Amino acid sequence: MITKDMKIVEVLQVKPESAQVFGRYGMGCIHCLMAHQETVEEAAAVHGVDVEEMLAELNA
Repeated sequence: MITKDMKIVEVLQVKPESAQVFGRYGMGCIHCLMAHQETVEEAAAVHGVDVEEMLAELNA
């Protein structure tokens, strides 16, 4: 289960195909330094994305 408190890099390790979901939300820098520091919730806020909507897709 992917949660909003997980770092982007953790999500990618658990579910590599999540890169496609992040890409659809304009988060193309999934392998940059911020991916190691930002949580899903923080990244969603920076990109103006509804975190609950994105989590639903990540966990589908």
